[in-house]
Amino acid sequence: MQLIENNLVMSPAPLDRHQLIISEIFPHFAIHIKNRKIGTTRVAPYDVYLDKENAYQPDIIYISNERKHLIKTDGLHGAPDLIIEILSPSTAKYDIGDKKDVYERSGVTEYWIIDPADNSATGYYLVNDEYHEFFKGTGRIESKLLDWQCSF
Repeated sequence: MQLIENNLVMSPAPLDRHQLIISEIFPHFAIHIKNRKIGTTRVAPYDVYLDKENAYQPDIIYISNERKHLIKTDGLHGAPDLIIEILSPSTAKYDIGDKKDVYERSGVTEYWIIDPADNSATGYYLVNDEYHEFFKGTGRIESKLLDWQCSF
């Protein structure tokens, strides 16, 4: 369950392809962050409290060392530096719409949307408080923030 713009949204469990993509990306992502000693990672389910009207469970997040103080026992209270969302049929409209807008205004530096239906990936980077699409491709992501890439 997530709180999206003050509305409770309950979703069914993700489909198998969704989970497969997470399992392909997350180990490489986490090792990259750990080896460089630049922060920490989390994978869903993990609560991210962005404000009083928005509490999400992004699929994969990166929290820089500078933002580690936002980690509390019940989740992250503030914006992570990077979020990766893998679309599900039941939540895609939120990931592309409301959640993307909230991530933008909350200061999430880099936001990725992956569509398991066609393996497309779109990367957005925050510039002057606005997201700008900087990557569109298939079967891979190339993080501008982390100087990291991964195929899935």
